[in-house]
Amino acid sequence: MDLGRLEYLQALVTEFQMTDSTGNQRRCSLDLSVLSVSSHTRLFSLAEAKEQVLANLANFAYDPNNYGYLRQLQVLDLFLDMLTEDNETLVEFAMGGLCNLCLDKTNKEYILEANGVEPIINCLSSSNEETVVSAVTTLMFLTTPRSRAQTTALPVVECMLRFSLSANTRLSNLASVFLQDYCSPPQVEEARNLSKHTAVGIPLPKD
Repeated sequence: MDLGRLEYLQALVTEFQMTDSTGNQRRCSLDLSVLSVSSHTRLFSLAEAKEQVLANLANFAYDPNNYGYLRQLQVLDLFLDMLTEDNETLVEFAMGGLCNLCLDKTNKEYILEANGVEPIINCLSSSNEETVVSAVTTLMFLTTPRSRAQTTALPVVECMLRFSLSANTRLSNLASVFLQDYCSPPQVEEARNLSKHTAVGIPLPKD
């Protein structure tokens, strides 16, 4: 075990959990010892420091060598919890972290068992393009024979149809792949027919 890497990740998690955006101390929900943290965050406001720590954790989620440590430190739960935050930057980084982690089978199963699909679907309504792109990609990675009914539910397919018509090429291409590779033709047709009769839908993210 790479204790240096584990200790560093543990320090990041502790730093994030122990200080909220108002600077008040709160009890850490993870079973971690309190470690001293780096002083570089003092250069930022407390809110910015929290965002920076979450961004660092999301970046560590790129490396499969960190998956075991991140599960051990319950970072997947942390990311899932952040999806309901009002701070769009925290949501963006948390969604990006989950997108990185769900390539791994064990992480994928954990997210599904933790009922993570619903808050990820809710992120499709974000006005932040990066959050939406990560959410669409994550739903692709989370789609299995068991989860398909949820990841390709009718409201999701309707959303992808709207995204596929977006002037945002990145988003429209991704949505088109989702519709082609993860949805059946009857699903797409049902969503298309329903969309003709309603103007209500998930709004497109801001460019």
